[in-house]
Amino acid sequence: MGLVKISEQMHENLRVAGSALSRSINSQAEHWMRIGMLSELYPELRHADICQLLIRIEQGEGFAIAALSQGLPDASQQEAA
Repeated sequence: MGLVKISEQMHENLRVAGSALSRSINSQAEHWMRIGMLSELYPELRHADICQLLIRIEQGEGFAIAALSQGLPDASQQEAA
């Protein structure tokens, strides 16, 4: 585990969001990092798709980049939704 330096404003944003969503500051930061990473890796996914993917990851093997290529929503299914 390592340390990440963030601005005071981002720390406050994490504190407020984490409190509102019953998460610790670290848990909120990790959540936002997961969302951001998946958004960059899969720009075609909507936020709802990313949330569903995170749930499937949690039920499976955990959050590893190598496992992310499995079980992604098909782009044609997204357009139909």
